[in-house]
Amino acid sequence: MREKLLIGRLIDTGSPVHQLDPRSKLTAMLLYAVMVVAARTWPALLCLTAFSVLIMVITRIPLGTYLKAAKPLRLLMLFILIVQCLAVKGGSVLVSIGSWHLDAAGLQAGIYAVVRMTLLVSFTALLTFTTSPGQLNQGMEGMLRPFERIGISAERLSLMTGIALRFIPAILDEAQTILKAQASRGADLRELPWKDKGRMLMALLVPVTVGAFRRAEDLTASMESRGYRIGAPRSRYRPLIWSMADTWFVVAFAIMCLTMIWIGIF
Repeated sequence: MREKLLIGRLIDTGSPVHQLDPRSKLTAMLLYAVMVVAARTWPALLCLTAFSVLIMVITRIPLGTYLKAAKPLRLLMLFILIVQCLAVKGGSVLVSIGSWHLDAAGLQAGIYAVVRMTLLVSFTALLTFTTSPGQLNQGMEGMLRPFERIGISAERLSLMTGIALRFIPAILDEAQTILKAQASRGADLRELPWKDKGRMLMALLVPVTVGAFRRAEDLTASMESRGYRIGAPRSRYRPLIWSMADTWFVVAFAIMCLTMIWIGIF
């Protein structure tokens, strides 16, 4: 189960993107989210796809790995496609069954939504593929630092995000251990019909949730025993350094973002 979840995993290839400051990659991800929202036509989606593939190639990580990152959401994408086909009306009628008919506008809106979601999830994986959790926390804390003037604790938010990311593989390991224990008792998930699979997965919620709370309590006790306090002054083993490459990386995303908005307007 853990091997199928790629988001949150560092794949170190030593590419130029791996060497960038995490703050520049976080800024680029925010601009990329704006691009995905602005891409509402086929030319815009094609430009965005070409730009995304170019950045992915620079990371030296196989493109198939990015697509695998979006694979766990395929059922959600199918649901979005069906909802768009049913909700959006207009254009020529493609299929008609009784009182129900599929319009061209609905199919196009559904395909747009699926492509944009695939691009967003796949490209967001780039952030975790090229950045270690520690650097990601450090970069997020650095970006949120200005918000401390209005009472938002950057250290607290980055700590919560970092712990949440680190808990994902731990919780998946625990779920896999419980599934193996049930399989050893004759309840193999792979051999059960879909209805029984759903019941078994629902039964996993309680032990996995209890295990997550137990791990959280252990982590809290461990941090307190080491004297960890929010807001206490501390040094950094690897301080963040913003280079010219980071500036050009963000500028490239900003130019692409303006291009997407221009294509969307004209």
